[in-house]
Amino acid sequence: MERNSPKLNNKILIISPHFPPSNLAAVHRSRLFAQHLPSYDWRPTILTVLEDFYEEKLDYHLERLLPQSLRIEKVKAFKTTKPRLVGDIGLRGFFQLYTKAKQLIKEEHFDFLYIPIPSFYVALLGRLLHDSTGIKYGIDYIDPWVHEFPGSDKIFSRHWLSTQIAKLLEPIAVKKASLITGVAEGYYKGVQERNPRLVKDAIFAAMPYGGEKMDHDAVKSLDIKPYLFSKNSEKLQVVYAGAMLPKAFAPLEKVLSAIHTQQEKYQDLELHFIGTGTSPNNPDGYNIKPIAEKYGLWQRNVFEHPARIPYLDVLVHLNAATGVFILGSTEPHYTPSKVYQAVLSQKPIWAILHRESSACKVIRGSGAGVVLAFDGENDVENIFKSFPKSFDEFLLYAENYNCHTINQIEFEKYSASSVTATLVDLVNKIISGFTN
Repeated sequence: MERNSPKLNNKILIISPHFPPSNLAAVHRSRLFAQHLPSYDWRPTILTVLEDFYEEKLDYHLERLLPQSLRIEKVKAFKTTKPRLVGDIGLRGFFQLYTKAKQLIKEEHFDFLYIPIPSFYVALLGRLLHDSTGIKYGIDYIDPWVHEFPGSDKIFSRHWLSTQIAKLLEPIAVKKASLITGVAEGYYKGVQERNPRLVKDAIFAAMPYGGEKMDHDAVKSLDIKPYLFSKNSEKLQVVYAGAMLPKAFAPLEKVLSAIHTQQEKYQDLELHFIGTGTSPNNPDGYNIKPIAEKYGLWQRNVFEHPARIPYLDVLVHLNAATGVFILGSTEPHYTPSKVYQAVLSQKPIWAILHRESSACKVIRGSGAGVVLAFDGENDVENIFKSFPKSFDEFLLYAENYNCHTINQIEFEKYSASSVTATLVDLVNKIISGFTN
């Protein structure tokens, strides 16, 4: 569908199998690019899968954030089977996405093809469409494709098999790419190491997720109230919203252990974990509760709401909280996208992050909060030791917090518009024949 599209000189096709009303976190990457590309003389078309074939709960409020002029093409996909053998929407819609993309490229002469991943398998569409139409393409790493998960060293396990398939398919997908981007350098660093020829033949660039102020403005027009907790001015209510990464549990354990050792000091602290469950739609899939119970903190300092809630509902709960809690991973490349929304929520941020995470620079550079930095798996004990001092710093910061003191000039380079400007500059170089 197309709604009053302006006449723009350059056309880019973005293949994003999940797109609003999908409530998965990755949809915002394509959504924000599509929102700002017209400002830089590029007309985006989104190619996605019809929402009837999504497995996750839908969030139709997200559609209200889409530009009225955005053109969205939707295809069908194969349905999931019983038993569920293939769930990945990129696989179930692969043939349909390829067929439609090829038709659009040939008939309408798109200038560039851009594919954010995951779904990882759609990265192969770039190579196939390049071979069949000649279009130049880029792949955007929202997450690393070849990645060592906990348990992936166990031969013939599901994680081991996924890693082996990724190692086989990624070189095929990236071989003729003109552009490789990622939300941080660490997300594609392995691609360069595994495919050294690409360093010469393709452009690589790190582009953060970016924050969008208009998303927060949109909340004000919706009649949504916080429903997971009641605002209590006598408590320090801090919200963590988003999935828990496997390698974030070790830092979390140290946080809760530190609170346990001085419970009287932290009696007014409430940590609310939202969407941290074992699966997005399971209200009983607790991940945090067992650890909180281990330290006697459940329903005292720690509260978990396991199921994912709609994106705008998350913003509502951030607005109701005293502050925002950001917990990183022991992996240095991990840069939580939630950091940008945290700054824009105009609430003080308390973050525990790997020292090499670019989120440290975002928070410190903008003056938006307090960061407890550590050096990875071998340094998680430092979280326990440094926690009391970090908490005191956060208390002092929160008491004196003034959103007007945020360094807006520094934070502007992390805005969705600025990130899109970087993408446009890279693509313009590619289509004009620029080479490294």
